[in-house]
Amino acid sequence: MAVQFTRLGKEIAMAVKSGGPNIEANSRLRTAVQNAKAVNMPKDRVEAAIKRASSKDAGDYEEIVYEGYAPHGVAVLVETATDNTNRTVANVRSYFTKTGGTLGKTGSLDFVFSRKSVFTFEPGDRDLEELELELIDAGLEDLFVEADENGNDIAVIHTAFEDFGKMQKALEDAGIEVKSAKLERIPQSFHEVSEEAAADVMKLIDKLEEDDDVQAVYHNMSEA
Repeated sequence: MAVQFTRLGKEIAMAVKSGGPNIEANSRLRTAVQNAKAVNMPKDRVEAAIKRASSKDAGDYEEIVYEGYAPHGVAVLVETATDNTNRTVANVRSYFTKTGGTLGKTGSLDFVFSRKSVFTFEPGDRDLEELELELIDAGLEDLFVEADENGNDIAVIHTAFEDFGKMQKALEDAGIEVKSAKLERIPQSFHEVSEEAAADVMKLIDKLEEDDDVQAVYHNMSEA
């Protein structure tokens, strides 16, 4: 949870730096705060992150994506936010090397992952078929229901990366309280591995996710 709060704090800071501290006028900040609430990040920590990022002395974070292959040919994409690129690339490269993987060139996994806007909300008794029709003009690609970690129904919307703002506004206009709104990398193909091989891949993923500079890790692994 502490690592998750750190990542959300960075996202809030980057949002403030890019669009200012006014949550009503800054859609990226509004989304970041929304995502923080979804994981019960304390309100005082959210407010402190906004205030800290508003200071002239606050440092900037650079967003960098690293791509490579874990052991057994599993594609891995790593999103980072860092104030020290030399440290970050050295750490990420060492994680790949020590676990038997290889770090690749930027763009080498464009054919594996597609960047999508992903929104979630509690469906309640809302007519989702009717909602689908309402959201087509906002770029709706897919709308489905799945169970969250507590077994409750959660509605999930996929749109193109460039339609994030349009869909966010459409959901607000429809009076839907969004639980989370993120840009995610969705695998277009999967690489099947054995249970033993999956354990090797998870060693790399765990190391990456423990790093403070890493915001998100995506892979295309599926177990046989």
